[in-house]
Amino acid sequence: MGVSGPALLAVSDLAVNFASHGTTTRALDGVSFTIPRGRTVALVGESGSGKSVTAQAILRILPKAATIAGGSIVFQETQDGEAVDITRLDPSGRQMLGLRGGSIAMIFQEPMSSLSPLHTVGDQVTEAYLLHKGGSRAEARRAAEAVFARVGLPDPARVFVTYPFELSGGMRQRAMIAMALICQPALLIADEPTTALDVTTQAQILELIKDLQAETGMSVLLITHDLGVVANMADEVVVMYRGRIVESGEREAIFRDPQHAYLKALMRAVPRFDMEPGERLTPLREIATADLIAAAPITVGPTPKGPVLDVTGISKVFTLRAGWFSGNLRQVRAVSDVNLTLMPGTTLGLVGESGCGKTTVSKMIMRALKPDEGRIRFDDGTGLRDVQSLEGEDLLRYRRAVQFIFQDPFSSLNPRMTVYQLLTEPLRIHEQISEAEKFAKAKMLIEMVGLDKRHLRRYPHSFSGGQRQRLGIARALALSPKVLLCDEPVSALDVSVQAQILNLLKDLQAALGLSYLFVSHNLAVVDYIADTIAVMCRGHIVEQAPKALLFRNPVHPYTQALLAAVPDPDLDHPLDFDTLRTGRFSDPTAWPHPFGLGNDRPSQMEEIEPDHWVRTTTSERAAA
Repeated sequence: MGVSGPALLAVSDLAVNFASHGTTTRALDGVSFTIPRGRTVALVGESGSGKSVTAQAILRILPKAATIAGGSIVFQETQDGEAVDITRLDPSGRQMLGLRGGSIAMIFQEPMSSLSPLHTVGDQVTEAYLLHKGGSRAEARRAAEAVFARVGLPDPARVFVTYPFELSGGMRQRAMIAMALICQPALLIADEPTTALDVTTQAQILELIKDLQAETGMSVLLITHDLGVVANMADEVVVMYRGRIVESGEREAIFRDPQHAYLKALMRAVPRFDMEPGERLTPLREIATADLIAAAPITVGPTPKGPVLDVTGISKVFTLRAGWFSGNLRQVRAVSDVNLTLMPGTTLGLVGESGCGKTTVSKMIMRALKPDEGRIRFDDGTGLRDVQSLEGEDLLRYRRAVQFIFQDPFSSLNPRMTVYQLLTEPLRIHEQISEAEKFAKAKMLIEMVGLDKRHLRRYPHSFSGGQRQRLGIARALALSPKVLLCDEPVSALDVSVQAQILNLLKDLQAALGLSYLFVSHNLAVVDYIADTIAVMCRGHIVEQAPKALLFRNPVHPYTQALLAAVPDPDLDHPLDFDTLRTGRFSDPTAWPHPFGLGNDRPSQMEEIEPDHWVRTTTSERAAA
């Protein structure tokens, strides 16, 4: 519970303007809320609602184009201490520099872009300590290693001399938290701290923030669009929409009895495990594409009688150098004996943490990588053929038939090409058609994904994240493919935009008979879109079943851990931190008998009920 008395931070009637090309836009308009001592306040809303601008105003790190046009931000570090209005401080003055990083610290959304790649993690964390606390470098190092241990980084002395790119995403985020906590701030601002992380790593980071808060008594301002995270972390909730607060209150009241139409719409846009068969997500702004898709003159050719894609026993080993200047080599087995079957017009979900081999499997299917063992066969309606043996015109036909939707549409779309050029580039390479036919197809494609033909002249940077993802889908559809490989296509999107993309993919599949291999780390998302789910860990498929069977009876300990790690926006189903605390669920050698892998023990997929397969190391499954 929070401590009574004056609030740690009180934002009152805050207004922020942005000036651009002679016009002024109000980004925040009359924002008011308080952060009590020792409590977590969640700031919720879509991208562009003003959440991050609010945090930047508190820290006085607004962009040059932004000015605070009114209101106050009163910070009182101790109950009997002096209250200071942050809006009246010089952003570069001594007092503000002391508050920023010392009393108020921030964790940013993307740790890789906020950590310097040229300096070790230890140098960057001790810099904050030396700036605010002073003392010697030896004292700073002792403090840094102590906070590394506190945030759960293994071998703090080694992490101290490590560069950020040598750490995993979860470890980089822990390093960012260590940097924020080394000066023992009264307020921690966490701006989307887990958006790009695996659900299991996300759950560990959320528990870490909770434990540190209980230990130090700090307050937390949690900025997120994920209502599942809010339900598990917040004491109070503030809902923002277009720069204004539309609803606020205690977590119980907000989730049990939401009042504002915007908040109700946000809740309907989140994939849930308890959705009825055939139930659709309801995005805030529905994209009317179903009729356009149905009317689109796209043909996908004859339908195979059996699987459209058959992956049998593929494995891949990468050889890596043990160090920068070392002549020693080590081998990493990225994929081990993977079998997958994709039927026409269905979706196969491939689920697992980062590094489990999901993307490597996708790249082998695309022929961007060659499997060391096994084979991949594809059927375009004329019979299964080995993908590795395709050459010439046959290979070109395969590349047309199997297309990729990337996780980050911005980095996969050429920023120097207009939308028209992007959509017609595949046509220029693969099809000999006139300019008029190219324009007609580009217009059809862009309208099919819910965008306007006027957008054809624009460049990718002028679109939102969700619009860019729709452009990526339109480009993938340009050659009338049979199979789409979707690699985390919604992981970085707002829940409402995510709902639009998932609904669009479902509509396209229903109208065009497309088959999807849908790669994700979020089981709730895969549950919504997939027919069959394969769970992958450390290069192995460990469990596979139709989604109804998998969620009714998850058998493998890793599947159970993944399910336990998905934050549900339902107060009656909180995250099971006890299951996730040890982190042993992703260590195959620590799995209980008969699931444990390692030491070159042979394993096989065992059918425990019709169509439900689990990887075991013995032919007998434990009664548990």
